[in-house]
Amino acid sequence: MIRTTLFLQFTLISLLLSGAAAGQKSIYKPYKKLAPAEKQKIITGADQVALYIDYLKGKNIGMVINQTSVIGKNLTLSVDTLLKLGIPIKKIFGPEHGFRGNASNGAEVNSTVDSASGLPVISLYGNKHYKPTPADLKDLDLVIFDIQDVGARFYTYLSTLHYVMEACAENNIELMILDRPNPNGFYVDGPVLDTAYRSFIGLNPIPIVHGLTIAEYAQMVNGEGWLKNHVQCKLKIIKVANYTHSSTYKLPVNPSPNLNTEKSIWLYPSVCLFEGTTLSLGRGTMYPFLQIGHPALEGKYKYSFKPVSIPGMSEDPPQKDKICYGIDLKNYETNNLYTGGKINLNWLIELYKAFPDKEHFFNAYFTKLAGTDKLRKQIEAGKSEEEIRAGWEPALGNYKTMRAKYLLYP
Repeated sequence: MIRTTLFLQFTLISLLLSGAAAGQKSIYKPYKKLAPAEKQKIITGADQVALYIDYLKGKNIGMVINQTSVIGKNLTLSVDTLLKLGIPIKKIFGPEHGFRGNASNGAEVNSTVDSASGLPVISLYGNKHYKPTPADLKDLDLVIFDIQDVGARFYTYLSTLHYVMEACAENNIELMILDRPNPNGFYVDGPVLDTAYRSFIGLNPIPIVHGLTIAEYAQMVNGEGWLKNHVQCKLKIIKVANYTHSSTYKLPVNPSPNLNTEKSIWLYPSVCLFEGTTLSLGRGTMYPFLQIGHPALEGKYKYSFKPVSIPGMSEDPPQKDKICYGIDLKNYETNNLYTGGKINLNWLIELYKAFPDKEHFFNAYFTKLAGTDKLRKQIEAGKSEEEIRAGWEPALGNYKTMRAKYLLYP
């Protein structure tokens, strides 16, 4: 694969655009290899424009994108860059939180027209419209998927990818994936989903922390025959340059409204389980996923916070306008997570024990998040973290073996 630097890419893009404006012939040429000193810089698939620009020419294209689909130091949306390069983008498909990433979690997103480009934006998270229809895909030759994931099974962009792959396969349309690093790609952990509890926050039998990039996951979906009727989606993957699963990667754009810090992204696989309880995990504050609490814990914990309605972030958060007492994670040492490589269950165990009304601690959503009914039962039975983890085998070990077949990066 030919690799290049961002500087050289954007220099050539600028030249191409200026040449096109003057009626000149395109000057795009193969790029030279990275100099040794530059090989450590992670370059997303989208940023490597030279690897796919010629492939897009003459094709009618749809793009599955959101606010994370950016290119270069100016964080230009990939759709805007491609339109300026004369690529015929015909429509946009938007996931949860919307094309611009400003809808609250779980909020229904309607289809619309993008004011900047004039392109139709088809929502894949509205009125149970999760999968593109044949009409949505009509006259498209290629679909591009370019969305930043965070590496947790219940982050819904994985499900959007699954249904887009299925629709493309059924309509004989190729899917190009502009791959991006997984900020939680350095470990694999959690219970493997029991497909009896399949939902949009967990479609396939993978653990909570799956340890895959979007492209690696797409290969697994194809390879394991997880699409409806075992159809196969034709994939074209533009890999991330200079990335390994042990790489640390700071996202240039918040992947969703409530994952607004690097630490919240790292703690998300552990703290999101509290979405399935009556406790607040900080939604309705500027520190979501970095604090956990409930009014009923007053006197047991000194730390407190108060969730309120925040438009575009958390309109109606749990325990809204109530003072919650609990655990402050803002100063949690995330190196413990990076070196330990496992979900933290201690917060869940501790807060369940401290909560006075245990009958109403969990809600029905918890089983969907966990992907199994066993975790709730184990917490309620007072099982230790070690006992709970033992129950994740052999499924977790089997998944790790299967995962190895689909890795694109060491």
